[in-house]
Amino acid sequence: MDTALTRLVGVRHPVVQTGMGWVAGPRLVSATANAGALGILASATMTLDRLRDAVREVRSRTDAPFGVNLRADAGDAGERVRIIVEEGVRVASFALAPSRELIAELKEAGVAVIPSVGARRHAEKVAAWGADAVIVQGGEGGGHTGEVATSVLLPQVVDAVHLPVVAAGGFHDGRGLVAALAYGAAGVAMGTRFLLTSDSTVPDVVKAAYLAATVKDVTVTTAVDGLPHRMLRTPFVGSLETAGRTRALIRAVRGAAGFRKLSGLRWSRMIRDGLAMKHGKELTWSQVLLAANTPMLLRSAMVDGRTDLGVMASGQVAGVIDDLPSCAELVERIMAEAERTLKGLERLKAAR
Repeated sequence: MDTALTRLVGVRHPVVQTGMGWVAGPRLVSATANAGALGILASATMTLDRLRDAVREVRSRTDAPFGVNLRADAGDAGERVRIIVEEGVRVASFALAPSRELIAELKEAGVAVIPSVGARRHAEKVAAWGADAVIVQGGEGGGHTGEVATSVLLPQVVDAVHLPVVAAGGFHDGRGLVAALAYGAAGVAMGTRFLLTSDSTVPDVVKAAYLAATVKDVTVTTAVDGLPHRMLRTPFVGSLETAGRTRALIRAVRGAAGFRKLSGLRWSRMIRDGLAMKHGKELTWSQVLLAANTPMLLRSAMVDGRTDLGVMASGQVAGVIDDLPSCAELVERIMAEAERTLKGLERLKAAR
């Protein structure tokens, strides 16, 4: 299927696997790329050396294009951009709007810049700064999310910017891809659906928790870091929501200390990165520390398999997913279903 997205990044299918921390590693990204979709490597939870090694590992597994996702507000974003350029990565995606300078540096090196946005004004801003495309996530999406549904936000952004728009939030099959194309999108991006594949390295016990979830088991909470965060509702999430300020602060300090040891970051850097996530919000110190510690909470579940001590970011589509195909099987199924859906629409038109 030929769209503005496939032409921009050089993939066969207009499907993107998003850069999920601790989930989107070399195995998942290379499997996605080999399936003809765009795999995005999550770098925010990696050290600089690990990022370079991960990029090289992906390249050893596939000749297809892939991308790297990074936090635009991270203190070492410039260093990560230089690794992307030096290693010849085709696509850079951002969890937040990158600066005009980062966009210019990447574009000068021939890297396609695709920020993720959750509001029309953010899409307009990065478009004016030279972004090549945008991923637009509606409120159904997992992780940090907004309040506007994809069906409302997507056409707003498509009408506002003159560049490829990739739809995210609530997509998991070929019917959704056709719906996104009908709205004017150039493709779809999916996180939870790719997390729930056999190529994902997420522990089986965690995948089982996702598969068992209904749409009502996926909630939005501000208890993790003060910002709206969509995830599976678990007893641990409930304990975060009911914890007093002192208890939450102690838990945050312990968790942040663990992530500091794992990542090698200094306390000053972690606090700075946590503060960068405020975006004008009034956060307590425990929330700032939890913001810096969020990667550790995700790691507890996504790497260690501790569903009782970690958070499991999730889109609402977790409630309608019931299997674990390979990335190749998933992408093939999506494209076949999209083709059937389009043919069905053609028959409907011809019958008039």
